[in-house]
Amino acid sequence: MVVLVWTAFVSLILILLALDLGVFHRKAHVVSAREGLIWSIVWMVLALSFAGFVYAAYEYKWLGLGLRPDPVDRTGAMPDGVISDGSAAVVKYLTGYVVEQSLSVDNMFVIAMVFRLFAVPAIYQHRVLFWGILGALAMRGVMIVLGARLIAEFHWVLYVFGAFLIVMAVKMLITNTDEQDPRSNVVVRMTRRLFPVTKRYHAQHFVVRRRGGAWLLTPLALALIMVETTDLLFAVDSIPAIFAITGDPFLVFASNAFAILGLRSLYFVLAGALDTFRYLKVSLALVLGLVGTKILAQGWLKETLGERFNLYVLGAVLLILSAGAIASLVVKVSATRRTPT
Repeated sequence: MVVLVWTAFVSLILILLALDLGVFHRKAHVVSAREGLIWSIVWMVLALSFAGFVYAAYEYKWLGLGLRPDPVDRTGAMPDGVISDGSAAVVKYLTGYVVEQSLSVDNMFVIAMVFRLFAVPAIYQHRVLFWGILGALAMRGVMIVLGARLIAEFHWVLYVFGAFLIVMAVKMLITNTDEQDPRSNVVVRMTRRLFPVTKRYHAQHFVVRRRGGAWLLTPLALALIMVETTDLLFAVDSIPAIFAITGDPFLVFASNAFAILGLRSLYFVLAGALDTFRYLKVSLALVLGLVGTKILAQGWLKETLGERFNLYVLGAVLLILSAGAIASLVVKVSATRRTPT
């Protein structure tokens, strides 16, 4: 029965992606901020609507969901974990969705840098993001399966994840990604050595055929390879973060999938305003630190805050992100007013 759920969910994601590229974005065009906002709302509504299914499935144990204890919720009294009811499952799903969506925003800075340095025409950026996200879903699916198996077999791995997230939070605060040049990435350099690359773009094609019969990569393919590489690197942060919230592989993948699906549209909304949110990285670092601390102090938090402490964690994540966004906008407005006209 669980296999049926996974098959149905993956099929749903593939159908949504097929509709997106094959129907709504069949013709290449420049995606405006307004169009990106509309699609961001659509993906968010779908994600929130799916929370209704999560509640019913885990509350009434549909199709085998919610029958196994969540290993993240292990306690002395319940060494195997606690079985999630509908409410607990929804909180974990939404927390995972918010955390993944927020961490994906940091990825947008790098994607914007890739597009700028590779001079990717705006009309083809959606295509790169589409195939990049399809690859990201596949990579994360593999990482989630491996992570779930590790946590089920070796509970101490969670504490490694927690410590790792705190280290990454500190690194995020002190690392300046603006100084990094994606073109110097080892994967891009190896690709250039192994495959011939055209000097100019050929519409929305990733590969073109030379008159002699040889196939060549286009700069658009290099941009796609770079987007895939950066997403894999960012997944090293986000996967441990979601496993700090729940060890249920279905909730982990579902929250990741919907967050990633909305990433493309959100990029076109925020692409022109990323520099405005100067405190975003601070907020994201605090979120990583919070989630890492949550897993290290799981038992104490549950005793102190009660069974609904995961709900408080969700509220804290939303508060930190909101505070960072508001502080950034306030500083931006103040600087604009001080600038002489």
